[in-house]
Amino acid sequence: MNQTEYVWYASYGSNMNKDRFLCYIKGGTPKGSTRKNPGCRDQSLPVEEKSYVMKHQLYFAKEAAQWQGKGVAFVDPKKESISHTYSYMYLITKEQFFDVVSQENHVSSVALDIEKVMEQGNYLYLKSWYGNVLYVGEEGGYPVFTFTSSEGLKNEELNAPSLEYLSTIMQGLKREVGLSDSEMMDYMAEVPGIKGKLTREQLESYVTPGT
Repeated sequence: MNQTEYVWYASYGSNMNKDRFLCYIKGGTPKGSTRKNPGCRDQSLPVEEKSYVMKHQLYFAKEAAQWQGKGVAFVDPKKESISHTYSYMYLITKEQFFDVVSQENHVSSVALDIEKVMEQGNYLYLKSWYGNVLYVGEEGGYPVFTFTSSEGLKNEELNAPSLEYLSTIMQGLKREVGLSDSEMMDYMAEVPGIKGKLTREQLESYVTPGT
């Protein structure tokens, strides 16, 4: 493979669930969502995938119509050494990454200067929920990217996720990332947007049976 043609997309929310992510590649409506994705121009499957830890704080915020008006996942653009956010990443073509970003932001197309993103650390190409592309590292000779909001964590916008959305994330953490039930609960219970809004007992009773 030509290393300049492939990038890692590190997912930290519902796209950690491979079935969910493949709706961006192949097209389709994810379970629990109400929005159909058109898919990528190149519908080839990822050539590699693996778990990854990002040094950006995970949080749940805003009100997503396609997820019952509840909160969805973001990471704070600011890198912090103490942050430990589990992600699952896919090695895909740059074109596929652009198509995933465009679908996430409800636009027809996206063109990014990958080298510029790497130089700056992040690049806000669109003022939208997921219009801020982050360069978070390198793995196996390929750059690792994700996308989030440019605003960062705001306490007044924190909002717990829906059962369907959280179940999708939990399935990814369990099946793809490889966390145990106990590790998942310890991890999710401390995430802003969940902490103080959902108890560990609620997480166990509502989410674990569906994973």
